[in-house]
Amino acid sequence: MAKNTVVAKNLIKKYGDLTAVDGISFEVPKGEIFAFLGPNGAGKTTTIKMLTTLLHPTEGKIELNGIDPVKDSEGARKTFGIVFQDPSLDDELTAYENMEFHGVLYKVPGDIRKQRTEELLRFVELWDRRNNLVKTFSGGMKRRLEIARGLLHHPKIFFLDEPTLGLDPQTRNHIWEYIKNLNKKEEITIFFTTHYMNEAEDVAGRVAVIDHGKIISLGSPKELKSRTKSSSLEQAFLKLTGKAIREEEAGAKEQMRMASRVWGGRR
Repeated sequence: MAKNTVVAKNLIKKYGDLTAVDGISFEVPKGEIFAFLGPNGAGKTTTIKMLTTLLHPTEGKIELNGIDPVKDSEGARKTFGIVFQDPSLDDELTAYENMEFHGVLYKVPGDIRKQRTEELLRFVELWDRRNNLVKTFSGGMKRRLEIARGLLHHPKIFFLDEPTLGLDPQTRNHIWEYIKNLNKKEEITIFFTTHYMNEAEDVAGRVAVIDHGKIISLGSPKELKSRTKSSSLEQAFLKLTGKAIREEEAGAKEQMRMASRVWGGRR
């Protein structure tokens, strides 16, 4: 078992003359809850896509639980789960069928798949709705199902790309309670992005802030606040990245939406 479950060394991604990610390095130890934050266009989405095998880096090295995802993308995918920012469930299937489909694609043995599905649907409080079509679910219920589905194959790393975007405060609070309990229960490494700074401040052990393709600060929320003489992580973030409104990374949102559809069909 690798001591650090996520490792990035001198990671670079270029699109022609544009350098979206510019030589970043970081390590995430086993069992840590790690927040990866940045304004629009900072290189956050591109980094996530490289970490989750959807993009190859131009230069640099990645390790996921000791596996190089460039050399062994299938092996890397088996070691992590992911919840995309955009929904990737099949609305025309039931909650149970979505779980079953995921388990079959990941070659989870039938008896383990059945046991794990019930365990996880109970964990996210959806067991009683297991036979309902997903299209009848609220946004919060879909998010909980995506979390359960992403955990079915016992991943060592769980990537969450803005997992609570658009949810009401009560649902967001419940989602994070599930994630924190999961982190304690299974010692799973959590790597997440969010634009809700209070979430990162409340749950992350450490935070990396990326801007203009470079990591400009990394440490605990307390350390980042201390360095910037700020009373909150949001204030620290604004001091580090500025207050100007940013544009999305070129094509990144649409690319991620397309990637989530592809992932949903081939996991």
